[in-house]
Parts: sequence; C-alpha cells; structure tokens
Amino acid sequence: MDLTFYKYQGTGNDFVVLDNREQNIQLSQEQVAFLCDRRKGIGADGLMLLQEKEGYDFEMVYYNADGRVGSMCGNGGRCLVAFAQFLGVVEDQAYFIASDGPHKAFLKDGLVHLQMKDVDEVEDLATATFMNTGSPHYVKQVEALQDLDVFQEGRAIRYSGRFKAEGTNVNFVEHLSENKLFVRTYERGVEDETFSCGTGVTACALAASRAGYKSPVHIQVLGGELQVSFEQEGQSFRNVFLIGPALQVFKGEISL
Repeated sequence: MDLTFYKYQGTGNDFVVLDNREQNIQLSQEQVAFLCDRRKGIGADGLMLLQEKEGYDFEMVYYNADGRVGSMCGNGGRCLVAFAQFLGVVEDQAYFIASDGPHKAFLKDGLVHLQMKDVDEVEDLATATFMNTGSPHYVKQVEALQDLDVFQEGRAIRYSGRFKAEGTNVNFVEHLSENKLFVRTYERGVEDETFSCGTGVTACALAASRAGYKSPVHIQVLGGELQVSFEQEGQSFRNVFLIGPALQVFKGEISL
C-alpha cells in the first residue's frame, strides 16, 4: 500500500497526518507504530486520520506513537484543523468530532484556537492535581524544572500503582512571573517526554488558576509557546481554548 502523508507540528509536538475522506486507509497497530518510528519510519508523536462524519466538518481519529488508538490530543487537534483548512474542508472555522466529543475551532492571525472539553472534576492528590482535559493528566508543581529528569520522574508516576493499568500523562510545571508557566510533559503512548502536550498544558493552566493565575495563561514548552483561555465557574471550567501555531512541515509518500 502506498500512502501520501503530511507531517505537521504544533510547538514541537509532531504528527503524521493522512487524508482518509475516501475511507480507503486501514492501518494495523504495527503499521502505525512503524510510521511513527523515528529511526525506521517517518517519525512522529502520533498519527491522525481526517475522515468524513455526518453532522461535522470532519472526524479526527488519533493514534499514539505505539500504534494504539489514543484519547484526545490538543496539539493534534489544532494541527488537524490546519490540515482541514489546507485541504479546503474548512475556511477559518471548524466543527469536528474527536474521541472525547465535539470540538469547535477557529483560525486567526496564524494561530489555531481549539475549544477543549469542559472540566468539572479536579482531584487534589497529596502533592499534585489530577484531571481529565480530554486525556488524563497528573500535574505537579516543581522548582528548577529545566534540570528535572522528566523521563525518569514521569515514567515512575505513569507506571505507579494507581495509573499503571490505563496510564496517565505526567506534567511538571514551574510557576513563572507575569501569569506564565513553564511545562514539561511525559506522555503515555509515546512513553517519553515530548516537546509539547496540548491537553497537558491545558490541565496545567486550569490547575494554576487555583493559585491565582488569570485567563489567558501563557505557557512555555520545549517547542515554543501556547496560551490557554477559560472561564471559571466555581470548581468547573467552561469555554476552555488551547491557542497556538500549527504548521505543515512536509509532504511525502511511503510504501507499507
């Protein structure tokens, strides 16, 4: 099977993207993992299919780098919106369905504004916060984040007793001045640190609001800068938007 693919990245979180509107692409777990392999395949943090879906502009189907079907990916969603615009499926607004439900998005001044799911439950743990922003996220505040071994520390939490079976993404956040955070994330499915995690920075911004951070929160990640805007209603969050760039890197062909 010959595939035409596109490579997209959003603040260093990179994806193999395929146009599957004709429903002619069927990939096994092993094939997805091969395509995402950085030494033997194309290389990516995940793979996405853009598909037609009645009632929506398109459907987002997301796979983790290990080849398994993944939960919602915020940066992936932003990249797929940019891809849909590139294909002419949408203009400057989109309404699509993903694994965690419907999403709205719009493109403005070179940035993709992606509406994330509402968050009604925030769990306080002994030394961290846990919530689901489309994917499960463990958020821990630390000092001197640049020097932290995110792979080892994140892996230890991801495979700890509570999270081992289903896994969790693990975010380490350093509070900076002027309503800004520095975030590094260990992602399940990739099983490594990534340059950016959209649902992760969303969780970090919402957690920081409880420490007095105001919308929009600015987030520095290894791959660039993102923003998260939201409305807080008691312990719940509404109109949550993940905002940042989404760029096409290249187009290619590969044989499976």
